[in-house]
Amino acid sequence: MKKVAWGLLAAWIVHDLEELATMPSFSRQPDLPSFVRTSRSEAATAIGLTGVAMAAASAVGAATGGRSKFFQASLLGFGLHAGTHIAQSVVLRRYTPGLVTTPLVVIPFSVWAWRRLKAEGVPVAPSDRRLNVALAAVVPVSHAIARLPRLRRRVLTWNNGPRMSE
Repeated sequence: MKKVAWGLLAAWIVHDLEELATMPSFSRQPDLPSFVRTSRSEAATAIGLTGVAMAAASAVGAATGGRSKFFQASLLGFGLHAGTHIAQSVVLRRYTPGLVTTPLVVIPFSVWAWRRLKAEGVPVAPSDRRLNVALAAVVPVSHAIARLPRLRRRVLTWNNGPRMSE
């Protein structure tokens, strides 16, 4: 089961390297809303923070033979997030970061991993709503943390900007 557990991290790395390589230039497209815009450093920070969670899930998965709720929920989330990449590209009618590795890495790895777990007799851990919500928040929270320096600059600029006379 170590191949499945560490395979999750490897598949995530391949997928997120595509995102890191393409997110900054994609986000500079003028017709996208400003909240989509992400610098290379912001993308790297968010991806790195998410990577900590994926590495932890993989380590726990390896240590428990794939039986951990945390590992299984992370594996499920990784597979299901393929739908967001496809949906984004359909809605925007163009390439979006992560689209190439979604059908080449994310979906095939996820299907293979679940089949391997089943073939090895690893029971599916019961769902834990709080864990699922926490894991679903990892990516948005990582992006929010990555944007803190930009927010801080805006606040400082706003606080030090022109002032009206009293």
